[in-house]
Amino acid sequence: MIRHSVRMVSIVLTLTRYRLDELLEGLPLAGLFRLLPGRRAMADLPRGERLRLALQELGPIYVKFGQILSTRRDLLPPDIADELAGLQDAVAPFPSDQARAIIERELKAPIEELFAEFEALPLASASIAQVHGAVLKSGEAVVVKVVRPAIEHQIQRDLTLLKSLGALVRRYHPEGDRIRPDDIVKEFGRVVHDELKMQSEAANASLIRRNFEDSRELYIPKIYWELTANRVMVMERVSGIPIRDLAELRRRKVNLEVLARRGVRLFYTQVFRDNLFHGDMHPGNILVNASNPDDPTLIALDFGIVGSLTPSDLYYIGENFLAIFNREYRRVAELHIEAGWVPPDTRLDELEAATRTVCEPAFTRPLEDVSFAETVISLFQVARRFKLTLQPQLIMLQKTLLNIEGMGRDLYPKLNIWEVAKPELEGIYRERYGLPRTAEKIGRQLPSLLARSPEVPHLIYEALKLAAAGKLRARIDSDELERLGVQVGRHNRRLPGAILSAGFIIAAAVLAGYQVPPLATDYSLPALGSLAIGLFVAWRSLR
Repeated sequence: MIRHSVRMVSIVLTLTRYRLDELLEGLPLAGLFRLLPGRRAMADLPRGERLRLALQELGPIYVKFGQILSTRRDLLPPDIADELAGLQDAVAPFPSDQARAIIERELKAPIEELFAEFEALPLASASIAQVHGAVLKSGEAVVVKVVRPAIEHQIQRDLTLLKSLGALVRRYHPEGDRIRPDDIVKEFGRVVHDELKMQSEAANASLIRRNFEDSRELYIPKIYWELTANRVMVMERVSGIPIRDLAELRRRKVNLEVLARRGVRLFYTQVFRDNLFHGDMHPGNILVNASNPDDPTLIALDFGIVGSLTPSDLYYIGENFLAIFNREYRRVAELHIEAGWVPPDTRLDELEAATRTVCEPAFTRPLEDVSFAETVISLFQVARRFKLTLQPQLIMLQKTLLNIEGMGRDLYPKLNIWEVAKPELEGIYRERYGLPRTAEKIGRQLPSLLARSPEVPHLIYEALKLAAAGKLRARIDSDELERLGVQVGRHNRRLPGAILSAGFIIAAAVLAGYQVPPLATDYSLPALGSLAIGLFVAWRSLR
């Protein structure tokens, strides 16, 4: 409990020290940041650099958050997006002797027995792990990915804090049930924990490699399973041109239009054909094999974040995309209701009109100037008026779509996303949901259906008999009623705590503003104490 309060104080002080209050304009209590002491002389640093430094200081969870933000150029000013992009491969490394110790402990052998050569200086260092070059005894060049030491404790601490904040927002925000911040934090926590498991990442890479085994468009490095464990992964070392190095790609006369179109097609293939897509396709994770400049191959790295959707979500997302491509706005509205994304009593004509308002302007401009990803996101934003329920599992898909589209436009600014994506998705849907595939699926399920078929007439008869006797009715179990009563009582108990917590936080701001002594390195100790008590009371009231 006290640790969470101390961590919250640490976060507040870090944001204050880097003068990030200017980025929080319009948020509740944003003015309190200006009253806290300790704002160091950082006026000469650009705001993007200050934000990047603050996220690095706060730790890996916040670095990962910055990485995700850096891909959302539709939401961020260019100066901030450019600076946060440095988080993708510029995190300070941990000592190589620690990396060696982890490798030897996980693989149960000395480094000298495992590798012919091992490079002490890391090739790259990220928020969760870092990568070292090595050579196997057989002479094959590989990279060794090692999870940072003691990172699990730090991640769990920050996730616990984020869960508390998410629960607070859901409970007291007017639209908390629709936004579902606690579910978003849960999904984020799942993704981060998956990144800690090198065996899981290796399995992701192997499966995607198998899906594109004969492809000339995408190459996935080989995994060495005998040298892979929970915190260590060994992968084939590949070389290529970083896809962000446009100058080198042009110097090598790479066909950038082919490369851009290829990247977009690969996204739709991974999502809608395989239902397994690389969820972290920022430029730092993609190389280009330019040995044949007219037929370049993309090389994907880092498979810690891989996404997939439920069959239902996959179907409805694809149908939504096709309906937008074909300007079938009523179909878009119907799909939102069928998928359960908006309430079933939503007026179809109003949702259709809102969809038309968002999508139709896109068709009045040259399509190479229109972002399909931004159109989709704008559609979801408009649908919030109709109580759209945010789907946490779709956040990664939206982020990846934006990332791939932005990368394609960087490579070839005249890229027509619509022209590339529409025929690709239509072809995949004909294959996935066409008659041959449907007949094949029915054929696989037929034995199971036939085995259960003798029970069906009896079940129908029993249901009709109960209905005729008036005994078929909906029921709320007693435990459900008890749970509702507990929730009401909990809310009533939390209200005084919320009021008391707000009082302590406001008192902390006043004490800090006047720098009430005693002071410790320019910090008012009474202010810090009041802030800690306020946060502790708030945390206790959530329990």
